[in-house]
Amino acid sequence: MSTEETGKQYNNEELFSKAVRAGKRTYFFDVKATRAGENYLTITESKKRFDQQTGKFFYEKHKLFLYQEDFDKFETALKQVYEYIATGKVPQSYLDEMAEDEQRKKEKEFTDVNFEDLDKKDDTANDNNSEE
Repeated sequence: MSTEETGKQYNNEELFSKAVRAGKRTYFFDVKATRAGENYLTITESKKRFDQQTGKFFYEKHKLFLYQEDFDKFETALKQVYEYIATGKVPQSYLDEMAEDEQRKKEKEFTDVNFEDLDKKDDTANDNNSEE
């Protein structure tokens, strides 16, 4: 199957790209593929700057790489942040996550130990000793 048919090229070329201009910044959302064929997202913030020493303009860039296995977590976090910005209130979904995390921590701290089994071994040992 050719790359035209699959729509994918696995040599780190962009599979899809979207630019968002926001004032003096431009954000690029670029979908690329790993050698294994898994998609990932590169978010690049680009700002045009002026170098006083050379008298030339240049672009300052910051990149964020987001891999496919993290998409759901990232999407959830973005939605929660957007909800907070829109309402000024911490989203209930965030509070629920924090409560679940806290519960998991508590469960890891304590292990339920059943001491009845130890008593049975001691009783058996005592019974054997009394027969001697």
